[in-house]
Amino acid sequence: MHAVTFSQQHADWQEVPDLAPPGEGEVQLRVAYAGVNRADLMQRAGQYAPPPGVSDIPGLEVSATVANVGASVDHLAVGDRVCALLTGGGYAEMVNVDARQVLPLPRGLDLRTGAALPEVFATAWLNLFMEGNLQAGERVLLHAGASGVGSAAIQLCRAFGHPCFVTAGSRAKLDACHKLGADAGFNRHDGSFADAVQAWGEVDVILDPVGASYLPDNQRVLNTDGRLVLIGIMGGRHAELDMGRLLMKRQRLLGSTLRSKPAAAKGAIMQALYTHVWPLLESGEISALLDRCWPIEQVNDAHAHMESNANTGKVLLMINAGD
Repeated sequence: MHAVTFSQQHADWQEVPDLAPPGEGEVQLRVAYAGVNRADLMQRAGQYAPPPGVSDIPGLEVSATVANVGASVDHLAVGDRVCALLTGGGYAEMVNVDARQVLPLPRGLDLRTGAALPEVFATAWLNLFMEGNLQAGERVLLHAGASGVGSAAIQLCRAFGHPCFVTAGSRAKLDACHKLGADAGFNRHDGSFADAVQAWGEVDVILDPVGASYLPDNQRVLNTDGRLVLIGIMGGRHAELDMGRLLMKRQRLLGSTLRSKPAAAKGAIMQALYTHVWPLLESGEISALLDRCWPIEQVNDAHAHMESNANTGKVLLMINAGD
């Protein structure tokens, strides 16, 4: 089969050994589209190695057709059109994955749209509703609101009654966020977001992929008993924490990564999506925000596009799209 491999920060689509048949509890998928995520760029740069025992092939989400089914899998069959949350291996013609991490496509959605669902909605759901423990009426600050995760999180906040404030890197991106349901926003190039957020009202949960450079202002705007959920470190690893503010306001700082969670935990997240989010996708109340799609042979161009922060929504790679 063919897959993407990294060599000195360059990605190549080349022949690699075929996969073994799926093991017990696994399915083998013929990949149609793969989603591009910041984690892929970090892995390519040597900053985010796959967990032990996981393929070096990048790719954390795909849409696909089930090609083979392992023992004890009874809810999926050969030919089913699905999407899957992966620990790696998605930039390939075929991938094996624990069946608990695979869901049927929402009714009415095609394979192209399906590839934009697993990672972003799983990340948003996990960190807003499970780690962040959002309660009725609580308010949210979303950084990188026009990203794939941000666009999913905005829609989930709207659907479940949580006012949200977003930061983004341009007027056009803020406009896109408002169309998705963001209540207010701030252009990060205009300086600190803290005054604008405080004028809007302090927030109860912050979803932050930026990290160090945003920590002081995040603490300023976070409410008493507020939760800051850190999901990335694009703005650096080290920052000064105001422990006095942390104590006085009973703030909580939570680090969260989805990739390294065990299959059972990922399966629980996917089941939550199937219960709470899939009906909203099927009704059209929420949708995947797609940016651009490249043939897999142009993976370097797709990565450069995301690296430059040019995308609004999800970037995809087309593999076996004709299936």
